[in-house]
Parts: sequence; structure tokens; C-alpha cells
Amino acid sequence: MKPKVFIAYPITRNVEDFIATYCEIHKWEGKGRVPTDTLLEKIAEVEGVYTSGSMTGPINEELLKHAPLLKVVSNVSVGYNNFDLAAMKSHHVIGTNTPNVLNETVADLAFGLLLATARRISELDHFVKEGSWTRTTDYVDLYGKDVHGTKLGIIGMGRIGEAIAKRAKFGFDMDIRYHNRNRNHEAEKAYAAEYCDLDSLLMTSDYVLLMTPLTKATFHLMGEKEFNLMKENAVFINVSRGQTVDEQALIEAVENNKIYGAGLDVFETEPVARDNPLLKFPNVVTVPHIGSATAKTEEAMAMRAAENLVAVLTGKEPIDPVVT
Repeated sequence: MKPKVFIAYPITRNVEDFIATYCEIHKWEGKGRVPTDTLLEKIAEVEGVYTSGSMTGPINEELLKHAPLLKVVSNVSVGYNNFDLAAMKSHHVIGTNTPNVLNETVADLAFGLLLATARRISELDHFVKEGSWTRTTDYVDLYGKDVHGTKLGIIGMGRIGEAIAKRAKFGFDMDIRYHNRNRNHEAEKAYAAEYCDLDSLLMTSDYVLLMTPLTKATFHLMGEKEFNLMKENAVFINVSRGQTVDEQALIEAVENNKIYGAGLDVFETEPVARDNPLLKFPNVVTVPHIGSATAKTEEAMAMRAAENLVAVLTGKEPIDPVVT
């Protein structure tokens, strides 16, 4: 008899067929997050769950006590802050994620945000489309910031951070400095990256790019103190998790011209509220958490998550365990 799994995340036929080869599939067919009552009903009878944090919410004690058969939760994401690690371990539930598959795609998006904010691309796109560009336009009013030859500070020099550093060093001749829990000697050698403490990075960088996972240690890592340390003409980019930033402190930093601008893929609350002040600033570029959102990368992540799920349910070691 095939193990039962609950798929709470949209997948392609190719990925579904792979899982169906080994498992009996039960799918959430609705839109958006799975309702709690539906989730509790389904999780009570399955050995595996295929999901992301946005589709099921936290995998915690409250949920796990309704899942006596559960062996594995496979996240279609690098992040796993939806996992209550202690609770999953106590219930002997394995958790997996999908690292590395999306490194280059997220790095592209991060650098796109950096360029768009520095050169005011979104703002000036509206300027042209609204008919404001005339023969009398003063080009001084359209000036942006150079990117090439400037200083980039990367907070979080993991694999994605390295991919960003590669683009910055060899594409734009940027001077790289980074702050990380541990030194990354490979990045130092490959990209002449300089390891420094967080305060020094903030005070000396023209661009500050946040690329850390969300943990207790990184919650609100960027707050009022940190934004005050940044240069007034510096740009802040966040492609990590929204809760790594004290959003009110960022709003005040932009509103009071403490920084030049920001490029954001993530927010403290998602989807972002329409009345969020960050949406009114022309020097803040916003996109809807699309770091990995290309068809090729999303398919690769989905298949990797499927492989992790199937591995556990067929008695093998998962490729990407985060809870064992």
C-alpha cells in the first residue's frame, strides 16, 4: 500500500506524476492557504505533507498532535521558519527544504532591485508613462546613483550571498564587505570580500543587502539603530524575510531621508497592506516576494521538494533535511 500524502502547494503535472509513482495523493484544490479545519482533517491520515509556510502556517505542537502518522513535511522553499523544530523533533517528524536550487535566480532579483532603486527605474518608468518627460525636463531631477565601483555590504554570505557577490565583483567592480555568523573564506578569496562587524558594514557601505534566514537572532536585525548607522545616500535591499527588518524603523528612515531608498521583495506582513507607508515612497521599489519566481526555478524547487518527500517515505535519507 502506498503512503498517503497531502499536497498543499500548487504543482505541475510532471511533479505530481513523480509523487504519484510512490504515494497516494490527496490535494488541496482551493486557492490560497489551506483552511485550518481542512488541514487538520487531512493531516490526521497522511504520512507526508508537501507545502510551504504560506500554505499551511506553522508546523507546530498544536498541528502535530493531530498527525499521528506523519513522518515528513517537505517545504518548497529555502526558508523553514514555519517549522517548530523542537516540536517536530519530539514527534519524530522530518522536515526538509529546497536550498541551492534557487541561488542564481534570487541573486538576479536582488541585483535587479539594487539597480532599480539606485537608478530610480520604477519611478522614472512612471515619469515617462505619465507624460511628464518634456523638452524642458531638467535632467538633474532624473539623476540616480552609480552602482559600478561602489561598496556593497552583504549581511548573510551564504550561497545566495556568494552569487550576489559574484555579480557585484565581476559585473560591476564593486568593493565587497560582508557580515556573517561565520567567516566565509571561499567568498573572501573568490571575490576579495572583506569580513567585518555589522556596525562597520552599515557605516561604510553604499548598498546594504540583507540575505539572512529568519531566526530568533535575526528577527528585527535591522532596526532604528542600524538604519541610523547607514550613510544618508545608501540604499537598503531586503530579499531575505520581512521579519528580519523592523518595518516601522525602515519607514522612518526613508521618511526622514536617513537613507537614499530601499528595494524590497519581502515585508513583515504578506501580502503587504495597501495602506503600508512603504508603498507611497517613490524611492522604495517593491515586488511581491518573487525571489525564485521563474518557471524554470519554481519547477526545479518543486521537484526537489518532491524528491525529499519520496525519499523519506520510501525509507531513504532526504537530500535536504533540516529536522531529523
